[in-house]
Amino acid sequence: MDLTLERVQMRFAQPLTTAYGVLHSREIVEVTLTGEDGRSGRGEAAPLEPYDGVSIERVLAALDAYRRALARPLAAGVTVLDACRAADDLPQALAAIDLALWDLGGRRAGRAVCELLAASPARTIAVNASIGALEPAEAAAAAAAAVAAGYSCLKLKVGVGDDDARVAAVRAAVGPEPQLRLDANGAWSVEQAERALAQLSRHGLELVEEPVSGLQAASELRARVPMRIAIDETAAQAGALTARVADAVCLKISRCGGIGGLLAAASLVRASGADVYLSSTYDGPLGIAAALHAAAALAPLPPCGLATLELFEDPPALRVERGEIAVPTAPGLGV
Repeated sequence: MDLTLERVQMRFAQPLTTAYGVLHSREIVEVTLTGEDGRSGRGEAAPLEPYDGVSIERVLAALDAYRRALARPLAAGVTVLDACRAADDLPQALAAIDLALWDLGGRRAGRAVCELLAASPARTIAVNASIGALEPAEAAAAAAAAVAAGYSCLKLKVGVGDDDARVAAVRAAVGPEPQLRLDANGAWSVEQAERALAQLSRHGLELVEEPVSGLQAASELRARVPMRIAIDETAAQAGALTARVADAVCLKISRCGGIGGLLAAASLVRASGADVYLSSTYDGPLGIAAALHAAAALAPLPPCGLATLELFEDPPALRVERGEIAVPTAPGLGV
């Protein structure tokens, strides 16, 4: 098979403040995988170094190794993913190949990927609005606008600045009905998180995502606070998916190595008794489409963090309508 690459730069409409820094733009790598029959599938590698520690250069090196591996005939019984994994077992790069294979398979079958994954996939996916660690008045205005646009769940960045003022302003702006989840990106120690959440809990929270970093810290905090804890970055650690240290686990296409890896991870999480929801690492359209297809197969799910294309200048298709995104219906990934 032939593999070609294209680096794509996407700029945020407004700088995005998180616990691991301010993001002004986002670089991804789009891939095209072409089979001997001339048909092609497209995928995407979306590492985010401040989040997952994987650089674009590291992904490009892995993809170049895949290109060399796929230029040779595959041995009997060896799949494309097997050959790529043997060349460089990097989930963020393998995700691009996995997505391209699903896209190619769907195009060949004339069916949307979600229809290859489930007999009765969901047609729309509820999503949360994402609000950065803004000043309280700005966060409140963004939250009110999101609710007016039809969102029923808001995710607010914390761990930076005056969290209590920010959360209080958002809750006051939207009233008691919308679900409010916080995301600290592991900014707190167990003691800091316990103190912060004792104060923030009065604002009515659905859950708190990655308040601390690491399995041991998550387990300790969960025993101390009377609210739902979710893990995100910590979910990448060995044994995390079945560790029973959280009420919910946030899964991402990039970190799981693609659609196949995400579905397998979701099965492990659900078997442990925790809930699953999906999110993005500010992916491009191919990554978001892939997550929507996976979510459609896993539904019902809590609101997912897949509305992030709205954060970029000139957002492409897959727009949010009344707090939901329609799952693409065209063959393959559909974008």
